[in-house]
Amino acid sequence: MINPIGQLNKIFDSRIRLGIMSSLMVNESLSFNELKELIEVTDGNLATHLKTLEENGFIKVQKGFVGRKTNTSYSVTKAGVKAFKLHLEALEKMIRSIN
Repeated sequence: MINPIGQLNKIFDSRIRLGIMSSLMVNESLSFNELKELIEVTDGNLATHLKTLEENGFIKVQKGFVGRKTNTSYSVTKAGVKAFKLHLEALEKMIRSIN
């Protein structure tokens, strides 16, 4: 049997990145402020974690305008969905293996 711990993705080790991905998996897209409110983090902290997820191809960024205000929204990529599901499956296997 494959050890599930080896199937965990280190990118999702952070509770903030785990929160971002969890939020985006159940929403088509979320704005920066919506994510900030949901995860309860500072602007700088959220921006850093979003950048890591974007650089790894797990989320995509859409920049636009709402009226005259800039609006940045985020959504999960196909690669992000696949990687996150594999990570969750590995966590589930670990949990089930505990007696």
